Amino acid sequence: MDFDKFLNRSSKLRKIKLPGEEAHYKLAPMFRFRELEKIDLDKKKAKQAAVMSVFYPGSKDETKFVLILRKTYKGVHSNQVGFPGGRVEKGDIDLMHTALRETEEEVGIPRNEVQIIKELTKLYIPPSNFWVHPYLGIMEKTPILVPQETEVEAVLEIDVDEFLSDSCMIRQTLSTSYAKNVEVPAFLLGGHVVWGATAMMLSEMKDILKQAL
Repeated sequence: MDFDKFLNRSSKLRKIKLPGEEAHYKLAPMFRFRELEKIDLDKKKAKQAAVMSVFYPGSKDETKFVLILRKTYKGVHSNQVGFPGGRVEKGDIDLMHTALRETEEEVGIPRNEVQIIKELTKLYIPPSNFWVHPYLGIMEKTPILVPQETEVEAVLEIDVDEFLSDSCMIRQTLSTSYAKNVEVPAFLLGGHVVWGATAMMLSEMKDILKQAL
């Protein structure tokens, strides 16, 4: 999709009612439902984090957004694809500030060049005990993307047309540190399988983009 066309229609995104959990559940692994049934969220004292999906013009003026492949480390999200973002830190003004700060740190997009479009539905992540708050933003020029050496293995530039196509929806059998040989719904984007919490947030993003575009 031509970026100017996307930009002209982006105002519609602000007015669309969020589908929330209904969209999340389309891409939720079955074991996620079982986990949530056992959890009393009021007692978990979950930590807070914020992530960002930034839309921008690519080299041919096509609309793209950024995902990241995280480094391999001893943690539940090791070597997984996700949005730029992270936990709230002392000094952050609010969750939006967290999302912008982390995006600048992880992929080099200047926070003062991003216009926030909308906040999506927050999502609880049981393995790490975080509430994650996703935001959508727009940058009107092509960014110079610089991966953070300590945390980001690769920056993935995803074409919006690829994302909106039904052909990117797959099912994948995988194993993680907390689930073995499970089949999960997922996206195949930029040659990478995207599943779990990121796929659930992407599902809501896809639903509202289809309404607006």
